[in-house]
Amino acid sequence: MVFKVIGLMGLTDPSAFEEYRKQVGQTVALYQGRIEARGVITEIFWNELQCMPFSTYVELHFPSKEDAHAWAHSPQYQSLVPIRNQAMKLTLFGIAI
Repeated sequence: MVFKVIGLMGLTDPSAFEEYRKQVGQTVALYQGRIEARGVITEIFWNELQCMPFSTYVELHFPSKEDAHAWAHSPQYQSLVPIRNQAMKLTLFGIAI
């Protein structure tokens, strides 16, 4: 089984986002994860859940739910949260495949 973490992002500060982006991959790798895809949202077909606007996404892969959880709550990732909060509004969720 693969565990994915999906992030939906509404960017608020491009320079803070670049700083966050430079560092976040290293924290993911520490927990056996990898950044599988990043991209720009080109069209939203439905938004029946009325999510806040988002413009980009990221897809991370981890070997297990436990690894993803450990990463999200790790001191390494948590140290990036102030930069992340300046850079974007974020919805982050996990899915098992």
